[in-house]
Amino acid sequence: MHSIRRRLTFILISCTMLTLLFSAIFVNLAINNTFNKYISDNQEMRNERIVSYFEEVYKRDLNWTADSGKEIQHEGYMSNYCLTLLDKDKNVIWAMNPEEILNMSGKNAGNEYRTATFDITYQGKAVGYVIIGQYEPVLVSEQDINFKLSINRSIAVSVVVAIAFASLISIYFSKQFSNPIKAVSETSVDLTEGKYTSKAVMKSNVLEIDNLIKSINILGEKLKYQDELRKRLVSDVSHEIRTPLNIFQNNLEAMIDGVFPVTTDRLINLNDEVIRFGRLLNNLDALKELEETNVELHMQRVDLEELIVKLTDIFSMHSKRNNIAVSLQIKPKQKYFILGDEDKLRQVFYNILSNAFKFTNSGGTVAINLTSDKDFIYLSVKDNGIGINKQDLPFIFERLYRGDKSRNQVEGNGIGLTITKQILLHHSASIDVDSEEGVGTNVRVKFVK
Repeated sequence: MHSIRRRLTFILISCTMLTLLFSAIFVNLAINNTFNKYISDNQEMRNERIVSYFEEVYKRDLNWTADSGKEIQHEGYMSNYCLTLLDKDKNVIWAMNPEEILNMSGKNAGNEYRTATFDITYQGKAVGYVIIGQYEPVLVSEQDINFKLSINRSIAVSVVVAIAFASLISIYFSKQFSNPIKAVSETSVDLTEGKYTSKAVMKSNVLEIDNLIKSINILGEKLKYQDELRKRLVSDVSHEIRTPLNIFQNNLEAMIDGVFPVTTDRLINLNDEVIRFGRLLNNLDALKELEETNVELHMQRVDLEELIVKLTDIFSMHSKRNNIAVSLQIKPKQKYFILGDEDKLRQVFYNILSNAFKFTNSGGTVAINLTSDKDFIYLSVKDNGIGINKQDLPFIFERLYRGDKSRNQVEGNGIGLTITKQILLHHSASIDVDSEEGVGTNVRVKFVK
């Protein structure tokens, strides 16, 4: 089994080498074909020029002699081709010796000698023939061969340099990809082993990898919190249940023993503890019901504007008593109707508004904003209260979340937001929370029309 870096480097280098090799082969073939065509065209032009030369010679002398056109032999020796001049009856007038061409050109004796015969015409009649022979299938000079070899050498050197350069680039970029992924992999292994404090500290400028690093770190935080929550769950629930039972038991024992007289006020206080105990159990039952797949919802057409206005009025007394300013803004001429369970939606808005007023100090403000567009309805509840610290923010929808100490001082059992999110999920709605400790909190809910 190979590491991702080695595998990625191997793939990149292999792809680069194959691409360069195929490119080099195609370029070499193209150059060779073009070069051979160039040589062939030159040879054809040479043959036409030689035939035209002898036609001019005959036109000038009107017969053949042993010296007719012999001056072209010098060119033949220099250019490695051999000429033989024949009359119209194909009798040899003069001929160059192929052995002399072979000796002057330095060719091997085993090279194939080829000839081609061309008509020499005058006034549309053949008056003679010229035989052109050479020791190559095409006419290639030493300069042509060297030029062709230099091109092939340049292609080979370019391929080698490109492969080396591509290998370095591949190693560099594979490192950029593999190191963050390796860090995430090591972190995930640590998380499976229960090391929830492990984090991937690598950074990446690749969006997907950066999101992966952030996600694995958030997952680690959530697993750490869930592990702590699992350990705390029994003690927290028992504490929530034990407190009212202990108060209830102690007071009853005191009344039975005659320590406390049985009075209406004491009975009312005991009843309040029973109610608080019952409220916790009801919330746990409600959460259990909402987390089931077959939740029974009483769907009907709900006017969110009317619901928000009514709940805002309910909290107005609390806001005046605690000197909290309330701002309700509803975008006019809009329809805020959705299909939903009105009682459960009332519970959602009650929980959100209750938290806003609960965690806002005297002299603070709570701003409620209801808007909509063609597809969605948006509710925003913003306060300038104590806020939520950054470490607690990802876990506020978890069961029994109580946050930092400043929030623990406020009465609650940590189930309200969990129930709120579950209800919204059953209404195909979403909830997001932005908060900064000491600045305030903004809760945004989005409904589909």
